[in-house]
Amino acid sequence: MKIGLGLPIDDPALLLTWAQRADAGPFSTLGLLDRLVFDNPEPLITLAALVGATSRIRLQTEVLIAPVHNTAMLAKQTATLDRLSGGRFTLGIGIGGREDDCLAAGIDIRRRGRRLDEQMPLLRRTWRGEPYGEGVGPIGPAPTTPGGPEVLFGGFAPAAIERVGRFGDGFLGAALPPQFMAGLFRNVEAVWEKHDRSGRPRLVAQANVALGPKSTVEQARRNIRDYYGFSGRADHVADGLLTTPETIRKAVDDFIGIGADEVMLYCWSPDIDQIGRLADTLF
Repeated sequence: MKIGLGLPIDDPALLLTWAQRADAGPFSTLGLLDRLVFDNPEPLITLAALVGATSRIRLQTEVLIAPVHNTAMLAKQTATLDRLSGGRFTLGIGIGGREDDCLAAGIDIRRRGRRLDEQMPLLRRTWRGEPYGEGVGPIGPAPTTPGGPEVLFGGFAPAAIERVGRFGDGFLGAALPPQFMAGLFRNVEAVWEKHDRSGRPRLVAQANVALGPKSTVEQARRNIRDYYGFSGRADHVADGLLTTPETIRKAVDDFIGIGADEVMLYCWSPDIDQIGRLADTLF
């Protein structure tokens, strides 16, 4: 059973300690979200620091908003992370939905999906060591992982599912309970077969958790409402927060029951003692 932790973003100075404690324990992966116009640490820079603070645990973006990033630089940064981590890096990737992120990056929000579709062949080509484009040679360094880091696509729309079959290694499903996530997982598997991909897609589920005293839970709910305030669904997401050992264990069991290879427990409170509480609950 693989269980990962999504890192809180309130206090970046705590993240090294979070990473070291998680690396010393039973957890499989550390995830970090991406936003441009928000008070969060930049994920690729942060994960590069966490690579040096850990030796075992995987690190992933959850998910990186690729369209707001320069493609050539993104190819270089992600290959570097894969190389520095010895292949422990997973690129969770998506298109985002915030207009202010797109405005700040100077891209058209209406083209963000098409932009990601254009970025993926360039990323794959670069990771294989091929010339980036006409008049442009290869961009190094070569990643440790042959062909580049593992790529998981996040999202809910059919286009996001289709990208798993076209470009990805798997799917990262967030913010849905297991009974609804099951349909997305089956759709991913169908798209995988449609594109005649070998093996099977890796399926990762994410659940929002806060385990600890009332102050920890309240802070997590505030942070969720702040982060999802733009969506009109902030209260709904906050109400879905899992806050007891029983509900967390059940969610993990149910996600595994529908075929999840890994469950990411996103911790919205910086209370670092949650690492031990979650380990005691699940292992």
